[in-house]
Amino acid sequence: MKMSINVPSLLLALVVTVSFRTVACYSNGKVTDACRSMEPNHGHHSSTKPHTYTITVDKSIFSPGDQVQVTLSASKSGTTYFKGFLIEARDAANLDGGAVGSFTLVNITKSQLLKCGHTQESAVSHTSDSKKRQIQVTWNSPESVPPSIQFLVTVVHKYDVYWVRIPGPVVSQAGVTPGPHNTATTTAPTVLPRPFSSEGCGTRKSCLRDPVGCDPELEPICFFLSFTTVGQSTLFELSGTADGYISFALSLDKWMGNDDMYLCVRDGNRVDIDAANVVGRTHPVLASQSFLTDTAWRLSDGVIQCSFRRDVHIPQDLTRFSLNESYYLFLANGRAENGMIHRHGRQPLISTFQTVITGAPQNLSGSRSPLLMKFHGAFMLIAWMTTVNTGIIIARYFKDVWPDRALCGLGGWFQVHRALMVLTVLLTSVAFTLPFIYRGGWSHSAGAHPYLGCTVMALAGIQPVMAAFRPPPGSARRYIFNWMHYCAGTIAQIIAVVAIFLGIHQQALHLPGPWSTGILAGFVVWGVVAELILEFHSRCSFKCERSDSEDKEILLESTQLTSSEGSVFKKVVLAVFLCGNASLLSGLLYSISSV
Repeated sequence: MKMSINVPSLLLALVVTVSFRTVACYSNGKVTDACRSMEPNHGHHSSTKPHTYTITVDKSIFSPGDQVQVTLSASKSGTTYFKGFLIEARDAANLDGGAVGSFTLVNITKSQLLKCGHTQESAVSHTSDSKKRQIQVTWNSPESVPPSIQFLVTVVHKYDVYWVRIPGPVVSQAGVTPGPHNTATTTAPTVLPRPFSSEGCGTRKSCLRDPVGCDPELEPICFFLSFTTVGQSTLFELSGTADGYISFALSLDKWMGNDDMYLCVRDGNRVDIDAANVVGRTHPVLASQSFLTDTAWRLSDGVIQCSFRRDVHIPQDLTRFSLNESYYLFLANGRAENGMIHRHGRQPLISTFQTVITGAPQNLSGSRSPLLMKFHGAFMLIAWMTTVNTGIIIARYFKDVWPDRALCGLGGWFQVHRALMVLTVLLTSVAFTLPFIYRGGWSHSAGAHPYLGCTVMALAGIQPVMAAFRPPPGSARRYIFNWMHYCAGTIAQIIAVVAIFLGIHQQALHLPGPWSTGILAGFVVWGVVAELILEFHSRCSFKCERSDSEDKEILLESTQLTSSEGSVFKKVVLAVFLCGNASLLSGLLYSISSV
């Protein structure tokens, strides 16, 4: 019996089997065979396209036995995730050597330890081919360690798209001269003998300060950045209150991303001073080489201060900006744990105009709130603390003061009420759109404030629609409109007040407290007191009789006064209310313009 063998089918089955074994092997992260080359056995070449992955560390200086947090992240644009990875630490002077040190896992469901060479737990890989956006691990320095360590990572986006040995940050051993990988001569940071001073700002050095004109030598709550250029190098001084770090960045625009950043991070009883760069709105990536000299720092009563020099031009590092160009300055501070920085707790201070770092000394101005957000807050305050309150008072208590057909054939009270409410809707509509323009979408870090704002916008938009289709005064269904109009307006006003209280503490428009909160509370109390006085006056002046007329309004429960004295009293109360309201509004608007 002669057996016929289908060679193509056999080869196809063999290829499928081998491919399945390869995929099955590497999808579970058991990649010890790739430890040396760090290259997946996928039958493809490493991608030549630019990647958008970042590798960050929480410190640049370490001692034997220390731990360093290492984070691999995907950007929010481009390759927004990865499926596989391999992380190793190697001698920065010999990247083709074996893995150095060991790792500890942070998330055992997404990462696992591997033995590369003779060292246990010397590499980290994935546990499955699920999509990942970030992986964090801890590298443990051995007692015998090279002067400098560089982290390398291979990232697999999908089976045939991957990047091999992406270079990560370099960390150097404290007190040990870096190896030949580092082309700059660095010295250990020294301790500043005394705090910085604003003396010479505008004459010998350029200064950016918050509050304006503050002196870091005399005022603890003073965020301060100064710089002065001598020859081909620039000296930077940075000071501010912070739980963990202060930083500044040079930027081509007023939006964070693709910036030249400098960090002063508290790590225990010392401060690490590093250069970094930011790609998009991601965690800053520490520079693999240090070009900062004359570094110094100081810690005192919650204030972090640091200084350093850098060359005007650094051709060795293309991510460092030339200081002969114009840039916006960002000044930020935030929390840090074990040298690992977190997102800044408040909006950075951003210089009003671009400035040339090597230019003539000047006093710079800045703001922590974008102009669009300032208009957002101002319009909402005017709409819901002034025009709404005034419109409600006019409708409830001034129907008899401006009688029917007193203005353009209609009741004067109605015309004023309608004009104020239309203005409220217009201001709310404009203010509602501004945060979306600024953010480019929804803000996920603003808590309940945007949800309340959307509710207020919806209720405000419903009011004119209901008014346009309201039944005539004599209709039997008029009371339905009256109740709906009253309830929708009251609910909108209450939610708007709550949203404003939350809004003045948002990161993009953080008004100084607690006095700003006190003024806003005074706003509310002032309006309530004015309405209570007018209501009490109306009830005391009228007989407790209810008219059965068909034009009775649920919203307008007060009956008309017949005496001129009553009208004069109400006008006086209205005038006093408007004066007080305008004063409180002016205080908050001034506060908004000052942040």
